[in-house]
Amino acid sequence: MRRLISLLCGFTLALTTLLHATPASADSSTPVVFVHGFMGKGGQWNDMRAALIDAGHPEDRLHVFSYDWLRSNTTIAGQLADHVQGVRERHGVERVHLVTHSMGGLSSRYYIKNLGGTETVDQWVSIGGPNNGTDIANLCISLITPCAEMRHGSAFLNDLNSGDPTPGPVGYTTLRSPCDLVISPVDSTSLPGANNIRTGCVEHISMMWNGEVIDHVRDIVG
Repeated sequence: MRRLISLLCGFTLALTTLLHATPASADSSTPVVFVHGFMGKGGQWNDMRAALIDAGHPEDRLHVFSYDWLRSNTTIAGQLADHVQGVRERHGVERVHLVTHSMGGLSSRYYIKNLGGTETVDQWVSIGGPNNGTDIANLCISLITPCAEMRHGSAFLNDLNSGDPTPGPVGYTTLRSPCDLVISPVDSTSLPGANNIRTGCVEHISMMWNGEVIDHVRDIVG
């Protein structure tokens, strides 16, 4: 009888430890929200998501924010704010990481600077972002609002970059490629106060699934 009681106690202790340990391990991973760019789509993040899952990130904590890229970046930023709030509530966390490509860097920066994102974002990553504008936006008609916003010296960018362009306790990282023909000049991606990284020769869209870029992102989000 004593042996049976001992075995039952041991089993109960092991089960209790397992039940408490599993959620604690999962909760230690900060959710990541991916934001695509102009003319982009959520599926472009598949390779990067798969790499993070292989590195140990829980799949349910890797979220893709998709949006209508014909809308203004201020409108997109408001939608991103709602999306991030939903992610925070779902996982019961204070902050998320934002990993962005191209124009996704602009709406996410607007969210951080003007819509309370300094309190909800831990790490922000801009991959090939037109943070200071890009020449190619001049080839796009002005009636498309985000095209006008991405032009050098636009009112939107002047406001976004005024004062401190990297505000709050957020960790800021930019990744730029010397072979990116969409962001011109390529240094336009860099921001004062950010960790500005130059990658190898990678085409603009390919940066989303390039191994070197993925390695950088993996190091940043942990």
